[in-house]
Amino acid sequence: MVHGMSQDRRVFGAQADAFRTDYRIQLIDLPGHGLSEDMPGPYGHLELMGAVLGAMDDAGIARCHYWATHTGTSLGLLMAAADPGRFNSLILEGAVVPGHPLPSVDRTFERVRETALSDGIAAARRQWFDEAAWFDIMHASPVACRADAHRVIVNNFTGAPWLFDGPSAPVAPIDDRLAALELPVLIYNGAHDLDDFIAGADFLEAALPNVSRLTISEAGGFPAWEYPERVNTAVADFLKRV
Repeated sequence: MVHGMSQDRRVFGAQADAFRTDYRIQLIDLPGHGLSEDMPGPYGHLELMGAVLGAMDDAGIARCHYWATHTGTSLGLLMAAADPGRFNSLILEGAVVPGHPLPSVDRTFERVRETALSDGIAAARRQWFDEAAWFDIMHASPVACRADAHRVIVNNFTGAPWLFDGPSAPVAPIDDRLAALELPVLIYNGAHDLDDFIAGADFLEAALPNVSRLTISEAGGFPAWEYPERVNTAVADFLKRV
């Protein structure tokens, strides 16, 4: 299970609790996040992918079901395109397609980076959580969607990827390899997810030969956090099928 930008392993806490009886769970903190906060950059997707592969190898995991949100989804697609034999399936929330732009996401990232450089990380964290549209449903239903607990996770984020000023390896599109990726893939989004992420899911649904698609009603950018029981039930059914 691999999180997205500004999060850490805790974002999958409800999933780990629900699935640990039947599965061995590995929760990974990406470099610059959580227990890996001291790992240095670059923090590009290819560098983060290398860190995930290293964590899998260190744990002796030769093959797995891979469940990720946002940034983590891009890493999973990159790894599966390069070595599909490492995976039994991919489960992707708010999928990011490698090499494809995310205009609204990129604009938010740049605004927060500017704030981090000018006003400090604490101000950037507030701006990120309060203004980034993928958190809108948490703000609209703060109790049901555990907004305060998610803010704690964001407030623990070091912000190192926002401040890193060096180059990272460019990510080229892998569209041709996606068409040959036969392993089962479940893609899900909230009904109120950003257009960028819906477009990514649309593309993957058309590109992948063995894909299932799901929309979680009432959810936004992070359905597994916002409505974990619904997502867990859907993923359990998917895993039984595959």
